[in-house]
Amino acid sequence: MRRYWLMKCEPGAYTIEALERDRRTSWEGVRNYQARNFMRDDMKVGDAVLFYASNADPSGVTGLATVVRAGYAERGQAKPIWHMVDIGFVERFAGIVSLETLKATRGLEKMMVTQKGSRLSVQPATKSEYDIVVRLGRRLERAKTVRA
Repeated sequence: MRRYWLMKCEPGAYTIEALERDRRTSWEGVRNYQARNFMRDDMKVGDAVLFYASNADPSGVTGLATVVRAGYAERGQAKPIWHMVDIGFVERFAGIVSLETLKATRGLEKMMVTQKGSRLSVQPATKSEYDIVVRLGRRLERAKTVRA
């Protein structure tokens, strides 16, 4: 069964544009046990990912990715503690679906990223939440086309 995720990354570290260029990347360096457990135990090939730019102006979802390699241990560890997944590029939105927009959108009230104090860099989303965010992101493309 396909699962849905939101993965946060600061633009100074990696962006949806970089993923579009690279086509795939390893998602390593996560140092939170709950996020690690999601990657190690729950993320599977084919799962859908909302790519989220954190600490950006504004922060928000910038595009879509998919899990292309399930959880595996980061290199260079004598005793594997930290794990990662590989993600592949799917789509870049014409703009950012901002956190402010996510918080104001019906159907996303319970989405983890919209909750006060939610700082987890890898978090589950529901299919419904994923679909709503995808619609919002694709609406940005149509709006850009209409203005042009």
